[in-house]
Amino acid sequence: MQTDTAKKEKLQAASASVLSALLLTGMKIAAGIFSGSLGMLAEAAHSSLDLVAALFTWGAIHLASKPPDRDHPYGHGKIENLSALAQTLLLLLTCGWICYEAIERLFFRPVTVAAPVWSFIVIAISIAVDAYRSRKLQAAAIKHNSPALAADALHFSTDIWSSAVVLLGLGCTRLADVFPAWGFLHKADAVAALVVAAVVAIVTLKLGIKAVHGLLDAAPDGIPKAVKETVESIPGVSDCHRIRVRHSGPQLFIDLHVRLNGLQTLIEAHDLTDKVERHLKKVWPGADVTVHAEPARSTKSV
Repeated sequence: MQTDTAKKEKLQAASASVLSALLLTGMKIAAGIFSGSLGMLAEAAHSSLDLVAALFTWGAIHLASKPPDRDHPYGHGKIENLSALAQTLLLLLTCGWICYEAIERLFFRPVTVAAPVWSFIVIAISIAVDAYRSRKLQAAAIKHNSPALAADALHFSTDIWSSAVVLLGLGCTRLADVFPAWGFLHKADAVAALVVAAVVAIVTLKLGIKAVHGLLDAAPDGIPKAVKETVESIPGVSDCHRIRVRHSGPQLFIDLHVRLNGLQTLIEAHDLTDKVERHLKKVWPGADVTVHAEPARSTKSV
């Protein structure tokens, strides 16, 4: 199970994410209201859900770090998967609203959009902050194998691209103000909002599928095969089978059966299964490994 140091580092990363999301959400809401930009308001809505998602992540990490108990013998790690799934649903709802509003503005309800200089500054600051916190969260997610932090990092990496699209939309609006003959560029803001929604929806669906796989105990790609190869390379083990691998949040569980020489003593068989556990934990540090020993069909030494 995760250490206190791991919990502290994950909570620090999640807390920084909450503060960043709070700052950017406030800036984008103000910029969107004063400029009338749908692209900016779409970004504000995206950031507000990022704030909710960041709060989910912080709470999920706190709860998932609780040690196993009688009712939860495998721990509480799946709370992180639930957090990632909740973030997915929130983002998809936001995408639906953005698409609806963009189509309304494109075809049924034209809206005048302003593009003051400070709106560009807000987006530029947003891109810089998102780039920084995305790298930090991704590093923490990889280090601690955290689905919740990975979901947070994914949100903020998509923010970079969506903010860049909004910046382009505002730039087109500015050009339309300077050159009246290019009035069609006023539509660029709504088009930018649609692009934001499409990008976020695609990435979010991938995140949601991954969260569902975690909740359904899907085997991580490649790990069962690697477990078999690692175990069968150990002298004294003739076969490794019935391999079951799953994640519960950041915790990896590995269950397997091995065939050993049936003529050896119980102590010798126990020592060999301990050796199997140690080998697997070298490859996957922190893994919870359970080994079941069976006698080989042949009674000859293996």
